[in-house]
Amino acid sequence: MSSLNDRIGFGLSVISWFCTGLVTGEVSYNGYKLEEFVPQKLSAYVSQYDLHIPEMTVRETLDFSTYCQGVGSRADILLELSGREEEARIIPDPDIDTYMKATSVHRLKKNLQTDYNLKILGLDICADTLVGDAIRRGISGGQKRRLTTGEMLVGPIKAMFMDKITNGLDISTSFQIVTCLQHLAHITDATILISLLQPSPETFHLFDDIILMAEGKILYHGPRESVLEFFESCGFRCPDRKAVADFVLEVISRKDQAQYWFHNELPHSFVSVDMFHEKFKESPFGKKLEEDLSQVYYKSESKKSSVSFAVFSLSRWELFKACMSRELLLAKRNYFLYLFKTIQLIIIATMTMTLFLRTGMEVDVFHANYFMGSLFYTLVILIVDGISEIPMSLERLAVFYKQKEMCLYPAWAYVIPATILKVPLSLVESLVWTSLTYYVIGFSPELWRFFRHFILLFSVHFTSSSMFRFLASIFRNIDYCMAAGSFAIWFILLFGGFIIPQSSMPVWLKWCFWVSPLSYGQIGISVNEFLAPRWEKILFTNTTIGREILKSRGLNFDEYFFWISLGALFGLALVFNFAFALALSFLKPPGSSPAMISHGKFSGIQRSKGSCDDEHVEDVDMNAHPNTSKDYYKGQMILPFQPITMVFQDLQYSIDTPLEMRRRECGLAHKLQLLDDVTGTLRPGVLTALMGVSGAGKTTLLDVLAGRKTSGCFKGEIKVNGYPKIQETFVRVSGYCEQTDIHSPHITIEESLFFSAWLRLAPQINSKTKADCVNHVLKTIELDGIKESLVGIPGVSGLSTEQRKRLTIGVELVANPSIIFMDEPTTGLDARAAAIVMRAVKNVADTGRTIVCTIHQPSIDIFESFDELILLKTGGRIIYSGPLGNHSSRVIEYFEGIPGVPQIRNNYNPATWMLEVTSASTEAELGLDFSQIYEDSLLYENNKELVRQLSTSGGAARDLHFTTRFSQNGWGQFKSCLWKQHLSYWRTPSYNLMRILNTIAASFLFGLLFWNKGKEINNQQDLFNILGSLYASFIFLGSMNCSSALPYAASERTVMYREQSAGMYSPLAYAFAQVTIEIPYLLIQAALYVIITYPMIGFYASAYKIFWNFYGIFCSMMSFSYLGLLLVALSPNVTVASTLFSAFYTTYSLFAGFVIPQPQIPKWWIWLYYLSPTSWTLEGLLTSQYGDIDKEIMVFIENKTIASFLEEYFGFHHDHLAVVAVALIVFPVVLASLFAFFVGRLNFQQR
Repeated sequence: MSSLNDRIGFGLSVISWFCTGLVTGEVSYNGYKLEEFVPQKLSAYVSQYDLHIPEMTVRETLDFSTYCQGVGSRADILLELSGREEEARIIPDPDIDTYMKATSVHRLKKNLQTDYNLKILGLDICADTLVGDAIRRGISGGQKRRLTTGEMLVGPIKAMFMDKITNGLDISTSFQIVTCLQHLAHITDATILISLLQPSPETFHLFDDIILMAEGKILYHGPRESVLEFFESCGFRCPDRKAVADFVLEVISRKDQAQYWFHNELPHSFVSVDMFHEKFKESPFGKKLEEDLSQVYYKSESKKSSVSFAVFSLSRWELFKACMSRELLLAKRNYFLYLFKTIQLIIIATMTMTLFLRTGMEVDVFHANYFMGSLFYTLVILIVDGISEIPMSLERLAVFYKQKEMCLYPAWAYVIPATILKVPLSLVESLVWTSLTYYVIGFSPELWRFFRHFILLFSVHFTSSSMFRFLASIFRNIDYCMAAGSFAIWFILLFGGFIIPQSSMPVWLKWCFWVSPLSYGQIGISVNEFLAPRWEKILFTNTTIGREILKSRGLNFDEYFFWISLGALFGLALVFNFAFALALSFLKPPGSSPAMISHGKFSGIQRSKGSCDDEHVEDVDMNAHPNTSKDYYKGQMILPFQPITMVFQDLQYSIDTPLEMRRRECGLAHKLQLLDDVTGTLRPGVLTALMGVSGAGKTTLLDVLAGRKTSGCFKGEIKVNGYPKIQETFVRVSGYCEQTDIHSPHITIEESLFFSAWLRLAPQINSKTKADCVNHVLKTIELDGIKESLVGIPGVSGLSTEQRKRLTIGVELVANPSIIFMDEPTTGLDARAAAIVMRAVKNVADTGRTIVCTIHQPSIDIFESFDELILLKTGGRIIYSGPLGNHSSRVIEYFEGIPGVPQIRNNYNPATWMLEVTSASTEAELGLDFSQIYEDSLLYENNKELVRQLSTSGGAARDLHFTTRFSQNGWGQFKSCLWKQHLSYWRTPSYNLMRILNTIAASFLFGLLFWNKGKEINNQQDLFNILGSLYASFIFLGSMNCSSALPYAASERTVMYREQSAGMYSPLAYAFAQVTIEIPYLLIQAALYVIITYPMIGFYASAYKIFWNFYGIFCSMMSFSYLGLLLVALSPNVTVASTLFSAFYTTYSLFAGFVIPQPQIPKWWIWLYYLSPTSWTLEGLLTSQYGDIDKEIMVFIENKTIASFLEEYFGFHHDHLAVVAVALIVFPVVLASLFAFFVGRLNFQQR
C-alpha cells in the first residue's frame, strides 16, 4: 500500500488518472497494456468529489454498486481454495468460510459485502438515511466521503487509486479505514495508492511505500521507513514530535526548508525540486526503481484471470433489471413531482374545458377556428409539459458519467429504463387530459375517435419528453439546455402549421413543417376531428365544413394520415431516445479545470526547469508561508470590535427520524436526538476546538450556536455577553465558515472579499481601510497571487477545493467579526496549508476574538495550538469540555484518570489517542459511559459555575445593540448587490450571450418566414398570419428569457441564502438588484429584434408604430424574465420551477387572445385574460400597427375594414392604447415586487 504525497495544485490526482485508464499513457498491469484489457474492471479511481443520487439511501447506493460490479474472480478463488483445503484436509474457519461464500455468489440484490463495508466505514448508523444534497437533508459531508470510498470497496477491485479519501473524517475513522485498506492489500495482494491530506502519524505509518512529488517530478519513491534516511542524506532531519508527512512537504519549501538543515557547521543553501529529483535518481532508492522498471513482466507469469476482458460484470438482461429497479425506486421517491405535475394538468384541463365549453360553440365555419384553437392548445400543453425533463436529467448526469467510467453499466441500460418509466406518466397525463376535456369541449362523440384522440396525445407527450432528455444529453449545461429547450419549443410551435399554415410558408422553409413533431400532432388530431360525420355539411363552395377548415389551415389530408402521423411521432420518439443513448455513450462528461496558480509562479516553474542554480531559482511554492505576522491584527491596522462571550446551557436539538430508519427498525422514536444537554462557554481570546467522531453533532452544534438551523426542534438557552441571543444583531458580529464552500461562480476572489467587506464592515470605516483589509486577508489566505481568478463551479471550473476553502475563510475574516464559527476550516488542505491557515486563525484569536472550530485530522502542532476543547460523542453529548494544557497535558491527565483507559504512548498524537480511547467500541469494551463520567466530574461542576457566572449581564459586558439591522443602508446594499450582479451577468455567456444569439437567430427566421407580409393583407388568414408572427415572437422571446433565468437564479439563490444568513443585505436589496440588472440585456434583445424583424416583415414605417413594437416586446420580455425569478423564489429546485413555468407558459398562451379571442372567452374566465400580460402585449402590438388602418379585406365571406374586424373579432380598440401602455409596465413591476417579497420569505434549505 503506497501513499502519494504532493503539494496541492501540482497534479496530485494525475497518476491515479493514468493508472485507471482515464487518460492515456504507458501503463501496464501484469504485462498487459491498457488497450489489451478493461482497466476499469481491475482498478478503481476514487475521486475527491462526492457524486451520488440524493434520493437513494446509503445502503441502496452500495447495494447497487455491489450488484453491478459483480463478484469478479471471487468464485474461482473460492473454488480453488476449497479444493486445496480438501486436499490438505483443512477445516476452514466457519466465519471466514461463510463470508467468502456469501460474497462469491452472483446476482444477489442484498449482499453481505454491503453490510461488511457499512460496518467498516462506520456507515451502519446512517445506512437507511437518504444521501441528500444542498437542499435535501441527508448524511454529513464526512459520511458522503466514506460512501464514495465504499462504492469502490464493495467490488472485486484489485488496484485502487484513492484521492483524498479521508477529507472531512475524524482521525480515528481515517485510521480505521486506512487500516482496513492495509489489511486488504496485505491479505489479498491488492495494489492500493492513496493520496491523503494531513494524515496523522499513526495513519502515515500504515503505508508500505511513499511517493513524494512536486511540480510533476518524483522526489522520492521507496519504503516508508527509509524516507527520513533519504532526506538526511540530503542534509535535512525531522525533529521530534514532527509528523513525517508534514516534514516531507515542508522540507521542499523555500521558506520552511532551512529550519530542518542539521549540518550546522555548513551554511544552508536552498535545495530545489530539481535538485531533490536528481539526488533521488542517484540514490539507491532511485536506482532500485529504475532497475525494477527495466525488468519485463511477461503475461505468462500471471494468471489470465488476474485481468478482465469483459467490459461489464453482468449480462445484458441483468444490467437492464438493475437499472430498471433503481429507476422504479427513484420514481417512488420523486412521486411528489409527478403528483404535482398531474394536479397541475388537471387544473389546466379544467380551465381549458370550461373556456371552450361546447354550449358556446356551434358546428360552423366561424366556430371551427375555436375548435382548431382548442386542439392546438392541447398539443402545446403536452409539448411544454416535457421541459421539466431537462433539469431532472441533468441532475443525474454527473452520477451516470461516474458510474459509466466505472463500467457499472452501458448507456443503453440507463436510457431504456428511464424511457420505459416515462410511458406510464405519459399515458396517465394524456388520459387525464382527454377524459376531462374531450366531451366537455364538444369534440366528435364517436368512442373510437375519443381513443384515437387519446393515443395521439400520448405519442405527442412521449415524443416531447424524449426530445428534452436528448437535449439534456447533448448540451449537459443547465443554461445551454434551457435556452435550447426554449428554442426547440419555439421552432416546433412556429412550424407546427397553426401559427402560420404550411401553404403560407416560403417554399424553401416548408421542410421545417415536416420535421416539427407538432405538425404530425396537428395533422392527426385535426383529421380525427374535422373528417367526422358532424363536419360534413356542404357549403356553397361545394366542400364540407371540415374540409374547408382543414384547407384554410393547410392541413387538407385524408383520414389515413392519422396513422401516418401516429407512426411519425413514435418514430421521432425512437430517434430521440436512440440519439439520447448515443450522446451518453460517446460524449465525454463536462471537464473540470485544474487548480489556479498565478502567472508569476507559473513563470517561476518554467524558469526552474532550466536551471538548478540556487541563486536563480524562484520560489514557486503555491503554499509558501506569506507575511502572516500578527501585526495586521495587533498593529495599526486593527479594526475596532466588541468582545463576545457566549454561553449555552442544556441545548437539545432533534429532527424527525427518517422514514426509512423507522421502517427498518420498528420501535424507533419519531424524533432523532442530535444534541443532548450540551452546556459550555466560548470566550474572547480563546481558540476552542470542537471535536468528535463523524456524525457526533459537531456541525449541528455550530449551526445551532450560529443560528443557521432552518428546521428541527431546538430547546435550551444561548446568551451573548449575558443577554439572550438575538439573531438579527448577532449576525452583525459573527462569522461562519461553512463546511460547503458556497460562492458566486462568476466573480473573482478579490471581488468576493470586497463584496463581503463593503457590506459587513461598519459604515464608519473608509474605503481605503477596507481595501487594505482585503489585501491583507488575501495574503493571509495565500490567494493574493490568483486574486483575479474567477471562483468557478466546484468540480467543473475555477478554483480547486483547497482554494475554495481558503476563500471561505477569507470572506469571513474581512468582516472583522467578534466571534467566528469555522466548520472544518482545514478540510481539503494539505499539512502546510492547514498549518498556515490555523496560524492565521490563532493570530485572530490572540486579538481577543472568540473562535470555535470543528476539526477532524489535526496534527500535533495544530491540535496544541488550540486553547480549549469540546469533545462530543455520537448522540450529541459532551464527554470533555475544558482546557488542553501545555502539550495537551490537561486532556491527557483527565482521560488517563479514568479506570481502564490506556495511557498515551510517547510522541503519539493526543488528538488521535483521545478519539481512540473514547470511541464507541472502547466504551462498550470497558463498560463505560464517558458522557456520564464527565457529568459526574469536578470539571463539569467548574464548567457549570463558569456558565452561571458568564450568564449574568453585569460587569463590563455589554448587550449587542445597533441602530440599524444591516451595516449598510438600503441604497448601499442595492449598489453593492447591483455591482456584483453586473459582474456575474457580464461573465455568464451561457445565460446572456445565449439569449442574445437566440434572439438574433429567431429574428432572422421570423423575418424570412413572414417576409414582407406586413402590408399584404387581403383576407382574415393574412391577418391571422401577422397575428401569429406577433404572438410567436413575444411568446418565444419571453419563454426563452423565463426558462433561461431559472438555472441562473437558482444557483445564485444558494449563495444568497449564505449571504443573508450572514446579515450582509436585505432580500429587497438583492431582489431589486437582480431585477435591475436584467433591464440592459432586455433592452438589447428588444432592440435587436425590432431592428431585424420590423423591416423584413414589412410593417408600417412610422416612428410611432416602431416605438410601440419595441415597447411591447420589451415589456413582454421583462414580464417573462421576472416571472422566471418569481418561480425560482417559489420553488425548492429548478425541476419544480420548470414545471411551474410550463403551467404559466400554457396559461399565458391560452389567454393571449390568439387561440381564442377575448369576445369568445366566457365571463367566468375573462378575469384571467386581463391578468395575463400576453393579452395586453398582443393587443398593443396588433392594435398599434393595424388599429388605425381602414383598408377593406375579405373576412368570413364579407368585406370589413381591418380596424373594424379587430374590434369585432378580437375586441382590440385603437383608443385603448393608453390603458394598454400602462398595463404593460404594471405587470413587470408587480412580478418584480412579488419576487422581492417571496425571495425573503421562503427558504427551502433544510439545515
